[in-house]
Amino acid sequence: MAVGLDSVEGEIVMAFLVVLVLVVAVTVLVMRSSAQSGPGGGGRPAMRPRPRPTRSGPPLAPDDDPEFLRELERRTRRDDGSPA
Repeated sequence: MAVGLDSVEGEIVMAFLVVLVLVVAVTVLVMRSSAQSGPGGGGRPAMRPRPRPTRSGPPLAPDDDPEFLRELERRTRRDDGSPA
């Protein structure tokens, strides 16, 4: 029983088609399961972002502090010699 070139090529094509079908099936299953779990992804529950602590201290920048701005304006007028 001689094995011809057509027989070997047919087996290669058949093996390729089987692998292709398996890859497509796995891809569809993965995509379907990720779509069902929602935008968060996996099975773990989504973590809430930590709430930011409220700042009760001084303003972040000096130019946001009204007291600093008043003091700066007072110094500028004093240095210029302008009447306050």
